[in-house]
Order: sequence, then C-alpha cells, then structure tokens
Amino acid sequence: MAQGKRLRVAVVGTGAIAESHRTAFEAHHEDVDIVAAADVNEARVAAFCAGTVHAQPYHDLGALLAEQEPDLVSICTPPSLHVEQTTQALGSGAWVWCEKPPCRSLAEYDDMTAAERDGGPYAAFVYQQRSGSAAAHFRELLADGELGRPLVAHCQTTWYRDAAYYAVPWRGRWETEGGGPAMGHGIHQMDLLLHLLGDWAEVRAMTARLVHDVETEDVSTALVRFESGALATVVNSVLSPDEVSRIRIDCELATAELTHLYGYGVKDWRYTAAPHVAEEAVERWHTPAADVGSSHAAAFAPVLAAYRAGRRPPCSGDDGRRVLEFVAALYKSASTGLGVRRGEIGPGDAFYRSMAGSRPRTGARG
Repeated sequence: MAQGKRLRVAVVGTGAIAESHRTAFEAHHEDVDIVAAADVNEARVAAFCAGTVHAQPYHDLGALLAEQEPDLVSICTPPSLHVEQTTQALGSGAWVWCEKPPCRSLAEYDDMTAAERDGGPYAAFVYQQRSGSAAAHFRELLADGELGRPLVAHCQTTWYRDAAYYAVPWRGRWETEGGGPAMGHGIHQMDLLLHLLGDWAEVRAMTARLVHDVETEDVSTALVRFESGALATVVNSVLSPDEVSRIRIDCELATAELTHLYGYGVKDWRYTAAPHVAEEAVERWHTPAADVGSSHAAAFAPVLAAYRAGRRPPCSGDDGRRVLEFVAALYKSASTGLGVRRGEIGPGDAFYRSMAGSRPRTGARG
C-alpha cells in the first residue's frame, strides 16, 4: 500500500471490546479510516457506526468484505468465531487484528496462519500488555546486561468475576470460550511474561473449579522453567476480590516489579537494586526514553507499521502462538499431573485440538 493512503478498516463484533479498537484506530486517524462494522445485533452495530465518521453497518461479514474491500479487519467476537472469521477475512485479502484469546486451540491457530500469504495478509493478535515503552525498556536493560541474569519470576492475574458475568451463555464453556481464566484473563500477563523472559521450557500446573458453575476452571496455578534456567510461578484467578495484575522478576542485580490491573505506564514499574549496585545505574532503570502506556492504540502501532512495510507483524505467527502453546501445556499438565515440555503438543495430541483434551467439551456447566 502507498505510504500516504489511509487503511480502510472494518470491525467485526461491536460489543464492549470493540470500543477499545475504535479508540485505537481514532488515535491513528491520519492513517486509518473505519469504513464498516458487522454484528448480528442490529441496534448494537448501528450504535457503533453512529460513533464513527461514516462507517456502514452490516449483519454479514461476507457482504461487508465484498462491498467494502477493507485493508484490515478487527475481530472482536467470541473465541469460537475467530478461526472462521479470520480465515474468511484473510481469504478476501484483508489483514486481521484479532482479540484474545486468538482461538480455542493450537489446531485452530495453525488453520488461521495457514490462510496467510508471504508478504500479507497476516493475522495479528491483541496482546496489548506487552505494548508501550516500559516493557521495551525492561527488555533493553536485560539485553544490555544491566539487570544481570533473570532468576526467579512471579506472574499474577487475580481478578474477580461474579455469577452474572458467567450468565453470558458462551462463557465458561470449552466449546465456546476455549478455557477458563488461563485463556480469557491471564493470557495477557502470561504473554507479557514470555515477552520479557523468552522461551519457556517446561510447565507443571494445577487447575480447579472452586466457585463458579462452569465447565472450565476458575483458578489455575503453574510452575514454569524457562530455557534460560529461570523459574517462575503463574497464578490465574477470577475469585479474588482484591484485583491485581502483577509481574515480578528477580535478576542478579535487581528486582523489577510491575503492578497494575488492566493497563500500565512507567510509574507502575518499580526497580529495587541489589545492595552492591551503584546509584547511577538505578537512575537509568527508572528513566526510559518515553512514557507510552500499554493500550490497544500502542499495540496497533507496530501492526500498522508492518502493514506499510509488507512484513509480518508482532503477535502473529510463532510469536503469537507461543503463549497459546503455553496455555495448552498448562491444561495438559493439570489434566495429566505430569510436566509438559514446549513442543510436545502436536497434531496427534488431544490437547492440540482442544484445551479440554479428551474431556467432553459440551454438556452441563459445573
């Protein structure tokens, strides 16, 4: 695409999360034009389009793609629809920016990426917690050796969801949501942890359904070994009244800790130096070049740049698959009681096709 031409963007699914996508596109209004939206709910899609300059409402994705020929499609629908809608959009020649979780299984992810073509279109996924300047700053400090070797980490997504939240029919079911809080909630922090520390090597996990009348878990815990040798704990919960998202990484020279809920800036990071570290080094840790918070707008910027350059965007391909493979390993370990190594879940494995493994994926909740 010519450098100056605005991208024609369409949004599929106009529920609550679509507002974050609209805000992201409006932040890049010089490069993006929202031309259409689709939803099965007439009133909802009409209201969404009324909040744009001239987007046209549709009730069918096929008609939208044929008539509007968008350059990029945002997928904001429930997870069970992602693979069909993503492959349909890619088939039309449009790039895709899809909400988390990408899909319900590794098999579906591989089906989606098989629909890509070299040079585009590509499908990228929304892992906005790795966006912004603070995470990039930590990665630079680590790469430059300023923090020493990472040794111990903790990743926590402890949120609270009540019974009304799970009254929505597609939530809490393997067939429609694909998993519990490890898929729908903690996947953001876990992606950030992997983004900061690199490839994981092995996971040992437990899950439980302690409160909610659902098929999936409502809490999970995991022990993780990274390829670097670092060890981590991971907790995902929707049972926690004091809600927090937290990552702590203890390195040889410092502890880095991020505490927030749904998004963060530089102020939400805290660095604690080991006793022998010079004060001037600590000052640099706290002063990144910019303070860009994590957000959908920040996450979309590299997707836009990749589109302009005709190259694969971040949070796509192997990069987008890494955390989904980790989640599959978490569920497999919890089900089997065994450790699961990265790369072990392939097409012949029950957990390749479903996060539920060989367990029934439909039926009574609870």
